[in-house]
Amino acid sequence: MAAQHILVIDEGTTSTRAMLFGVDGKLQGSQQEELRQYYPAPGLVEHDAEEIWDKTLRCCQKMIEQVGGADKIAAIGIANQRETVVAWDKRTGEPLCKAIVWQDRRTARKCDRMKADGLEPMVQAKTGLLLDPYFSGSKIGWMLDNCPEVRAAGDNLAFGTIDSYLIYRLTGGEHVTDASNASRTMLLALDGEDWDDELLALFDIPRAALPSIVDCAGDLGATAAGLFGSAIAICGSAGDQQAATIGQACLEVGQTKATFGTGAFILTNSGETPPRSDNRLLSTILYQYEGKRIYALEGAIFVAGSLIQWLRDDIGLLKFAGESEELARSVNENGGVYLVPALSGLGAPHWRADATATISGLSFASKKAHIARAALESTAYQCNDLKTAFSADGVDWQNLRIDGGMVANDWMVQDLADILDITVERPEFFETTALGAAMLAAVGCGIYPSLEAASVMISGLDVHEPSIDPETRDLRLAGWKRAINSVLAS
Repeated sequence: MAAQHILVIDEGTTSTRAMLFGVDGKLQGSQQEELRQYYPAPGLVEHDAEEIWDKTLRCCQKMIEQVGGADKIAAIGIANQRETVVAWDKRTGEPLCKAIVWQDRRTARKCDRMKADGLEPMVQAKTGLLLDPYFSGSKIGWMLDNCPEVRAAGDNLAFGTIDSYLIYRLTGGEHVTDASNASRTMLLALDGEDWDDELLALFDIPRAALPSIVDCAGDLGATAAGLFGSAIAICGSAGDQQAATIGQACLEVGQTKATFGTGAFILTNSGETPPRSDNRLLSTILYQYEGKRIYALEGAIFVAGSLIQWLRDDIGLLKFAGESEELARSVNENGGVYLVPALSGLGAPHWRADATATISGLSFASKKAHIARAALESTAYQCNDLKTAFSADGVDWQNLRIDGGMVANDWMVQDLADILDITVERPEFFETTALGAAMLAAVGCGIYPSLEAASVMISGLDVHEPSIDPETRDLRLAGWKRAINSVLAS
């Protein structure tokens, strides 16, 4: 009997997981381990790539043991935190320094200098991205300039995003990256087949240290036999936001999803033509299969679920994440309190790496509940800012499909529908990032002939409709506009 399971590696910012899916899309097991975040200075965020590898491997081994061996696994699919960069030694696979996380802002000044030199229009025209430290290119340049062990590695130096690093370690030396992740590096033109010479020169990055660019589904390599007892084919890979878009079946032009995890990311399927934004949104490769690319228009919010984590772990406002919903429900309105969560600067459509977080409107009448509610409300407000930018670019959301850990919060989901004034659809199975990676792997190994056919793996939807009056919505949005304009003016 043919292997009937897909093993998915869902490597995120705060944890790594191995998840076991049946070919019908049903989750059959999951193993998760938390990842340590390193904050060596304000604006700096790092990971230990060796920890990521060790914990990912351990999670995979436990899932393979549960299912009864590697021969029960048809293929592996990978979804990963995007833009995070690892430098490693090709001989050993061991990292040469800490990984620089997508949230890290250390290259903000360099990006600002490039903007001042008039380089952003060229970068945006080629890549669909803006000159911001969020993307991988400037991070790689920083490693080369500031980490002696990276520069000293010479011909043995390898760079890659997390997908590339994990595939290298899993296969014992296959240096590839899928097109969706490659499009987030700022080193690939949207219509280019390989790394762009002009962009490589901009950041002084050696081509030989970069991976080959491959499809998101197909033969991406096979695991070294010693890892799991026998080799397993790796047949799917995509950045987490692209994987979630696939897992939400946004496979037709105009369909839109939003993922609420550490940050929040909204993507609209743009079809075979790269979208061009006049409103500081991003163009990205949604996926590539059999050499054909499908593109998306994207808006990125840097802080969403990480705000609730920060309020819980560092500020002590919450005992557990779910308490935010209890507190939000305990008050009838926000009491005039607004929280602008610029803990890692502001993403789209503002793109202010220097912005810092603020809480405004506090008085003796303000309670803990008002601050918790303001934190949750900030998610809907930021999404509304993106909705306005998408609309200005000619993309009007008819509805929004949502996923990610935050959408377990019913109050937040309804608030999204209220503030955006559109239907919000939540799947019965929230983990659509992993499901999208499973769909890619299932197509890549031949279980399904296309992503459309693999959509049978997706479960049903829970629908939320707007329920507040227009005057209340307008009043709340006016308060948000004052709060964020104050941050932008500082």
